Amino acid sequence: MAEATGGPIVIGREVPAGAEERVAELYWEAFGRKLGPALGPPEAGRRFLAAHLHRDRAVVALAGGAVVGVAGYQLDGRGLTGGDTRAVLDAYGLFRGLPRLALLALLERTPADGELVMDGIAVDAGHRGGGIGGMLLEEVVRLAADHGRSTVRLDVIDTNPRARALYERRGFTAGPTQRTPYLRRLMGFTAVTTMRRSTGGRPTGPGADGHG
Repeated sequence: MAEATGGPIVIGREVPAGAEERVAELYWEAFGRKLGPALGPPEAGRRFLAAHLHRDRAVVALAGGAVVGVAGYQLDGRGLTGGDTRAVLDAYGLFRGLPRLALLALLERTPADGELVMDGIAVDAGHRGGGIGGMLLEEVVRLAADHGRSTVRLDVIDTNPRARALYERRGFTAGPTQRTPYLRRLMGFTAVTTMRRSTGGRPTGPGADGHG
C-alpha cells in the first residue's frame, strides 16, 4: 500500500458520499480547459459536475479518508459525469444551453462491444509523483475484467504528453489519432489519440501519476 501525505493510499470503487464536490474540483482542475467552453465558467462547471455525478462510475484514491485521485469510466451507458439534455438546459438556459450541448456531443465516446471506456484520471497536485495514477489505472483494468470487458480504452489529447507516458508505461498501446485543429482555440488541443489495453495485459514499467 502506497504512502502519501495524509496517510496510506486506499483504492476504492466508488466516490464516497459527500465527496462529490471534491471530485468535481479535481476533474475541473484536470479537464477544465477542455470542459470550459461547454460547462464554464469554472464555478458553474464544478457545480454542474458535482450535482450530476454518478458515484458508482469511478475508482478513487483516498488518503486519510479524503479523495486525492479519481479515474472515471463508462459502463452500461453511464459515466462518472452525468447530466442529460434537460439538466444542461435547466442549468444554463435554452439559448446558452443549446450550443453547450453541441460541444458536449463532440466529447462523447461510445464503447465498442467488450470495451470499458475511461473518462480520464485526475490526481491532486500535492499527491502527484507517488504512483497514484498507476494504481488507479490498474484498478480500472481489474474492474473492467470483473465486468467481463476484454479491453480498456481511453483517449489522450496531444497537449498532455505526461498522461500518454503514464498510459504507455501501464501497457496501453496507441491506435488511431484524430486531428482536430478546429478545437485548438476552443478547447486547447489539436489531436486525440485512442489507446487500448487488454484486461489480461501487464504494465510495461513502474507507475507514475498524472491526468489526461
